[in-house]
Amino acid sequence: VQLVESGGGLVQAGDSLRLSCAVSGSTGSINVGSWYRQAPGKQRELVAVIITHTGGTNYADSVKGRFTISGDNAKNTVYLQMNSLKPEDTAVYYCKVVVTVVVSPRRVNENDYWGQGTQVTVSS
Repeated sequence: VQLVESGGGLVQAGDSLRLSCAVSGSTGSINVGSWYRQAPGKQRELVAVIITHTGGTNYADSVKGRFTISGDNAKNTVYLQMNSLKPEDTAVYYCKVVVTVVVSPRRVNENDYWGQGTQVTVSS
């Protein structure tokens, strides 16, 4: 199973970016998708999470109203739309997914996978 992240880059304050996290090599589907970020010298923090089959989402207070997490079950991909970016959003962004595989009518397997990280740099 591979997670491929894309969409990071260098932008100016106020700009937008969309991060993508695509799952390949699995017969399962994403049950929970989330984005974390880690700035230099800081701990990794949860930015946003989505329960794909309900569409329920939750966000860190620092990004509410600016970031939107979404999922495409057909493409097994999770997105993070980031608007009105600020210099303090600068970090390496990681996606994490919980992939559910139906083994039998009464058994499912769940596994967590992390992406490799993508750098987002916002200049002032």
